[in-house]
Amino acid sequence: MRCKNCKEKFEPLRFNAKYCMNEECVRVWVETEKQKQWKAKKTRLKKELMSLQDYLKIAQQVFNKYIRERDKGMSCISCGNEPKKANAGHYFSQGGHSNVRFHEDNVHLQCEHCNSFLSGNLLNYQIGIEKRIGGERLLALHEIAHETKKWTIDELTDLIATYKAKIKNL
Repeated sequence: MRCKNCKEKFEPLRFNAKYCMNEECVRVWVETEKQKQWKAKKTRLKKELMSLQDYLKIAQQVFNKYIRERDKGMSCISCGNEPKKANAGHYFSQGGHSNVRFHEDNVHLQCEHCNSFLSGNLLNYQIGIEKRIGGERLLALHEIAHETKKWTIDELTDLIATYKAKIKNL
């Protein structure tokens, strides 16, 4: 077997040894292990310092990415044009209607012009969403939209994992 550092042949003392017992190679090995341990500790500390808002932000980014991938190739739900820059537009706003913030019937592909500059172009969005999901599902969405939802970190973590998996499957 060859040493990972000096590339010299050596007889390993353990089956998983990657470095010879040369002084310089041992120093490199120790430094490499320190870096691995620090990276793992840093990741753990970062995760411990994350707030509910941090998880909410990540969940929203992953969910929006899923919507853009799901609706790829479709036209804007409000104006019917091919979007130059695709957004995930919410029929019921994410800030005011937390219960349907991550509801797939509430969010559809929308051009940046309608979503950002026309504040969602909601009148045309309502026409488009009814055509896309049907009247019954739209009424059901209206019923649940006004319920209040407090998200937990565990729910958001599950949501992130679910939509990352859905993105892979698309």
